[in-house]
Amino acid sequence: MKTLMFIVILIGALALIGTIVIGGRGDKDYDESTKGNISRLSLIYLLLAIGIIVAFAVYLN
Repeated sequence: MKTLMFIVILIGALALIGTIVIGGRGDKDYDESTKGNISRLSLIYLLLAIGIIVAFAVYLN
């Protein structure tokens, strides 16, 4: 089970990095709203990280 938790955390981290790297690219319309998009995506990943940490803590107890 610890291996699965590690895989989930790794996938989440890679997805976050990929989103940030790709976030600056795109068409003109996307570039105009990049800051808002990155902010929303960062919030989603923050909530995901909190959920993973809570699930992991529950699993350990």
